Amino acid sequence: NKQNCYGHLTSCNISLVSYICNPTVSFRAFLVFNFSCHLTFDPETAHPTLVLLEGPQGAHCGEEPQPYQPHPQRFDSVAQVLCREGQFGGASYWEVEWRGGGWIDIGVTYRGIGRKGGGKPCLLGRNEHSWRLRCSHAGYAAWHDNRKTTVAAPPSPRIGVFLERQKGALSFYSISDSMVLLHTFHCSFSQPLYPAFRLDLDSTLVICPHEGS
Repeated sequence: NKQNCYGHLTSCNISLVSYICNPTVSFRAFLVFNFSCHLTFDPETAHPTLVLLEGPQGAHCGEEPQPYQPHPQRFDSVAQVLCREGQFGGASYWEVEWRGGGWIDIGVTYRGIGRKGGGKPCLLGRNEHSWRLRCSHAGYAAWHDNRKTTVAAPPSPRIGVFLERQKGALSFYSISDSMVLLHTFHCSFSQPLYPAFRLDLDSTLVICPHEGS
């Protein structure tokens, strides 16, 4: 439903007229064409249990630690990884597919999120520096600053993320035969944001490539 999907976009410094007036253009196609971004994992941040995959970019959480070199930016207790590409302004859109395990976390964080230890300063969504959507086979939960919002919606293996940093909006969508808005965070983002992920044991995620991204 276009009315439901584009309502939060009215603050964008872009014209939506061509999209709204063209019934053949889906909201998802609009986001992919205009805002799709290319993301790659930062291997220096990856927890040792994360196996990073190539072509397309992906990660799998296993039991055996990888022989990664120690690094100040590496998560040492939480199976998380950041992307290299910070979102500095404007708007960006990306999609992720996941399978296996019990859940994954999809989110964004300031670069200064904690890396050492397993406490709240290091966990996506459990501090003031990060935002996340937890996706499980039972449903969803949105987290920021250790506050949880349960999202009632059928689970989907593909999630879309639309970040409008300058406008202070971060939206998550389930992607299937239709595109459904799951949750939008409204915040005054004060720093560049980095896409980030946390994986449950035996879960796999892939950053979905798009033409032209």
